[in-house]
Amino acid sequence: MLTRYIARMDPVTIARWQFGITTVYHWFFVPITLALSFIVAIFQTLWVRSGNDKYLRLTKFYGKLFLINFAMGVVTGIVQEFQFGMNWSEYSRFVGDIFGAPLALEALLAFFMESVFLGLWIFGWDRLPQKIHAACIWMVAIGTNLSAIFILAANSFMQNPQGGVYNPVTDRAEMADFGAVLTNPVLLWALPHTLMASWLTASALVAAVSGWHLSKLNRTAAAAEEADGADAEPAKPKDNTEAAHRFAATFAAIAMLVSGVGLTLTGDESGKIMTQVQPMKMAAAEALYESAGGDGSGAPFSILTIGTLDGSRPLFAIEVPNLLSFLATGTWDGRVQGINELKEAHAQGQLVDPTNELQRAYADHMRAWGVETATPIIPVTYWSFRLMIGLGMAAVGVAVLLLWFLRKGKLPPNHIIWTLLMIAMTLGPLFANSFGWIFTEMGRQPWLVSGVLPTMAGISPGVTATEMLISVIGYTLVYGALAVVEVGLMLKYIKLGLPEVEPVQQITDDDDVLSFAY
Repeated sequence: MLTRYIARMDPVTIARWQFGITTVYHWFFVPITLALSFIVAIFQTLWVRSGNDKYLRLTKFYGKLFLINFAMGVVTGIVQEFQFGMNWSEYSRFVGDIFGAPLALEALLAFFMESVFLGLWIFGWDRLPQKIHAACIWMVAIGTNLSAIFILAANSFMQNPQGGVYNPVTDRAEMADFGAVLTNPVLLWALPHTLMASWLTASALVAAVSGWHLSKLNRTAAAAEEADGADAEPAKPKDNTEAAHRFAATFAAIAMLVSGVGLTLTGDESGKIMTQVQPMKMAAAEALYESAGGDGSGAPFSILTIGTLDGSRPLFAIEVPNLLSFLATGTWDGRVQGINELKEAHAQGQLVDPTNELQRAYADHMRAWGVETATPIIPVTYWSFRLMIGLGMAAVGVAVLLLWFLRKGKLPPNHIIWTLLMIAMTLGPLFANSFGWIFTEMGRQPWLVSGVLPTMAGISPGVTATEMLISVIGYTLVYGALAVVEVGLMLKYIKLGLPEVEPVQQITDDDDVLSFAY
């Protein structure tokens, strides 16, 4: 019976689940790595310039957390490129000439750069001059963020396929203008939006960890005061642990506020670009079934909409008048196309973007696939969009609360509720990032390449549903084991707190044994 059930399963659905599971899991580590590399570089630079050991302790403490996430990101990221050949070979064949170029540059330029300098940074504590050693972590941070440019360039092509032409002889999309790929309007706003999200995520981790340690110090201080009141021996003089965590928590909380503003501004511009090149995604994000605006009234922004199960019409809605028009078009009465109008246009053979050269060239082939609807799954798109925004805003709110408790030299309360808030502040941006990517990818459906290649046309024709299901189960189990390792390592080193450090001096004797600082 199980064999018959598996045989009836849709290979496209299984392939999508596998890619979704592995990609979302991989993305847990990416935003932390992108910004935490810069935060560690800033801490080390402050130490080099000031000589204050509190910055050195912060560098080594958060540097260790950075290394754990970097290693896990590398391991899980390798699988992403494998999958294009495993379950999506037809997609790789069709757009490999375009999609492969930025991925190759990411591996050959950015990944090699960050790997080389990361090795120098790890093993060079006692062998490189301080300024050169600090420069190594800056190069790691630059290389890590350079990777984001090329990865997002590849993804932006899937959202807005420009820079390529269709070759009817080979039946492939081929590169025509690599500059157009790198100046894709989707990329130009997705990149700063992603980097701001990464800063929010990594800063939340730093703020939460240091905020939690400060609450523990509050308990220690209270216990010392109680002991002093009982005529016990005076408490030992404080080291710089409190000063270090206070600086890290304050720095990170302010960075969260700045990145929150940056996310709002870049997200607003990304929404306007999305309305131009992916109008269905915008309509689905707002559950806007009927077109609105353009007549002086404007399109409403949905706070809550409940629609029919078939996604054809709304049943109940709470809306803010005119706000969607401003978000989508920049004017309070701009016209925004609704789901039903766009579905009708697709049924009549209209292109997603009539000005897109690749979509025009491949139009006849696209219609031959018989894609019946260009509508994504409305509840997934609608709620992932709101969870992305809501979780990010909630994390910023906790950052404000942290700054409030740190004012005038005070310490956060030593209470279970505070610990839960710090955990929530860490996880909120992580899940917000994940919901953002779910929205980006699910909102593009039913296309792999928007308006050109349907998702069902991109899977590997020779891979059976059974084989795909086995790989899904295998990856899920392996990633589950990796999750246990990741969480265990992070909690272990977070609980250990700031390391004790000794003055780090340059070693010039070539016979000295290479030492691993961690």
